[in-house]
Amino acid sequence: MKIRVFSFLLVLIVLLSACRSTKYVPEGEFLLNKVRIKTDNANVTRNEIKDYLRQTPNAAVFGLFRMQLGVYNLAGSDTSKWINRTLKRIGDPPVIYNPSLTTLSAQQIQRQLENKGYIHAKVQSNLTTKGKKATVEYLIKSDIPYRLRNYKVNIKNEELSKIAQDTTRSLIRSNMLFDIDVLNAERERITTRFRQQGYYNFNRDFLSYTVDSTLNLHKADVKLELRDYLDRPGDSTSKVIFKQFTIRRVIFYTSPDVSLTSDNTTPEKLDTVQFRNFILVAPKKRILKLDALVQNTFINPKSLYSDEALERTYSALNSLGPIKYVNISFKEAENNTLDCYVVIVPSKTISISTELEGTYTAGYWGVAGNINYVDRNRFKGAETLSLLARGAFEWQDGVWAREYGGQVGLKFPRFMMPFASYDFKRNIHANTEFTTAFSYQDRPGEFQTMNVSAGINYSWKKRQYQHMVQLFDLSYVQFPYINPVFRDSFLNPVKPKFNPYNYENHFIMRAGYAGSYTSFNPNRPLQNYSISRYSIETAGNILSGLSHLLGKPDSTGIYKAFGIRFSQYVKGEYNITRHQIFDRENRFVYHLGLGLAMPYGNADVIPFEKRFYSGGANSVRGWGESMLGPGAYKRITSLPRDFNQVGDIKLDLNMEYRAKMFWLMEGALFLDAGNVWTIKDYETQPLGVFHFDTFLNQIAIAYGMGLRFDFSFFIARVDLGFKLFDPVLIRREQWRVNPGWDDLALHFAIGYPF
Repeated sequence: MKIRVFSFLLVLIVLLSACRSTKYVPEGEFLLNKVRIKTDNANVTRNEIKDYLRQTPNAAVFGLFRMQLGVYNLAGSDTSKWINRTLKRIGDPPVIYNPSLTTLSAQQIQRQLENKGYIHAKVQSNLTTKGKKATVEYLIKSDIPYRLRNYKVNIKNEELSKIAQDTTRSLIRSNMLFDIDVLNAERERITTRFRQQGYYNFNRDFLSYTVDSTLNLHKADVKLELRDYLDRPGDSTSKVIFKQFTIRRVIFYTSPDVSLTSDNTTPEKLDTVQFRNFILVAPKKRILKLDALVQNTFINPKSLYSDEALERTYSALNSLGPIKYVNISFKEAENNTLDCYVVIVPSKTISISTELEGTYTAGYWGVAGNINYVDRNRFKGAETLSLLARGAFEWQDGVWAREYGGQVGLKFPRFMMPFASYDFKRNIHANTEFTTAFSYQDRPGEFQTMNVSAGINYSWKKRQYQHMVQLFDLSYVQFPYINPVFRDSFLNPVKPKFNPYNYENHFIMRAGYAGSYTSFNPNRPLQNYSISRYSIETAGNILSGLSHLLGKPDSTGIYKAFGIRFSQYVKGEYNITRHQIFDRENRFVYHLGLGLAMPYGNADVIPFEKRFYSGGANSVRGWGESMLGPGAYKRITSLPRDFNQVGDIKLDLNMEYRAKMFWLMEGALFLDAGNVWTIKDYETQPLGVFHFDTFLNQIAIAYGMGLRFDFSFFIARVDLGFKLFDPVLIRREQWRVNPGWDDLALHFAIGYPF
């Protein structure tokens, strides 16, 4: 079976790529087939140079097959036919060798090398042809680079000079390459720090370098100075540049008439509201309250002008639901002050949407639908009220399983905390969200369960970090009905097959923190980057303290709240994803996921919904969701779901190669490994407990391939995974070198797996 699948895909790839690649190359011209870069310096890497190539060959899938060009070449020359037009639209036309672009590429590479200190570098291009195909080779002779010997700051302005001479923050180091990009970045750093202190009229072009490279030692002495016309005492231009400004007032206009920014008079049809030195000029029927705008503005009256405050204000205001876009400008006022004008164009605030989706979970097909209502300005303070109703049905062994649910959320774009001062809450600039949810599930022949929850969350973002604090979350899980046959078969107290606690009414009161960090730089999208996500939560501690203080345990030593046993545990999780980017079409993505949860105190086991599972579209893809582990545990049922296949420790290791194929389609090859384990030796999960001397032999391994369809606003994904190492089987059968149908898993999902 495996051979058939791979053979089919291989034949398809070869057919698409083997179509005569020069079919649409005009006579007398050449298809750009290859571009090579050769350098005499190991420090000058191809990755640094390739961004300056002005012409590259057609993209190749996995670096081998030019499927986009192959699809284009499948088209016939008769453009009146729909199929030919479609194939040409979704494919890529051949890249025709252009000597002018080759010359320009060589010039760009040489200029970049010069900027990096290789002043005498030489770049030569060579062309070779074979048939109608061309190969371009760039030969780089870097010569000895120039390095910085002495660096001096010669600026008379004391404050600016102090910033420039701050060696702890400076980007310039002794003996570094004479790198123009670094020198310009240092000017930008100095300018940004200086403007943070209120110097509104200053910009980086006022700073210049004087370079002395006459030493004949491939060394350069660099001196940072102000432009000549700014360094003369009493010069009128210098006085303007070094004038320090504070913000006098901030004026908001919630009207699309941008001309108001230059008009100090208030139109008759507008009202004026003032708080401190914040002023709102708005129609009599106000769209937004002044407080909502103040809470999301980092530009503060009586404070120094700051570029950072300006950028953060743009970001905060544009994130508010009732705002379409924002324009901020400044106007000089008396006594070295600035008036800030914020013009706001409103957007629609209410939306209603419906969603219908097909589902496939653990071998069961079904259908689900949502109805969403969102009001992004419920109380005229940019509060977002969201209402969601959901229904889902799954066909399970001849009967329909049902799920109904709803969710209500109210999000405030400010920090809502009693007893905290107004200024403290403004400085936090956090969002506060109140949520409540209800769900009801009916699994015919098994059980019915109901879950009611409510919580309060705080979230905020600072640069590349995101934070969320869950002040508390209450969850009540009830089982109004359990089929007697199911109870006798799986929950028998003498020898249960499933952990009975998972099917008891329980109460969870938890708090936690979750955060993330990304090193992605939108200005350098082809630079390697990482994304980290981490979280920790704990439950039951407050209830445990109160119970020990005020209550008594039952005959089994268990404490209860409102007559229901409450959970007590701690849980942590960490995920890191690394993107290694070769070019716009190809990349490797690596992922590590770790999780640990531990019950204690009033609980012997983690609640089922809080435990980890392995397998599925985002884990080890040779197994279905929740069909792997824990450890070497063997399933007790042939049904798609075995409710014992959860654990308290999780490990995921994934590697995926992603490549652009053609049109909206991307291809992927992946290798996954991982499993879950229990932290205690539970009777219902034999061979599932974690041991340091056995867990390596219980790590499952899978491989496979996938397709992704990039629709810009979402990614649709299909993955086909094969088991490679199955820790459950006997030793001689664990390595699945000849996989069968039971060793295959097909996954449909939205979004990338990591």
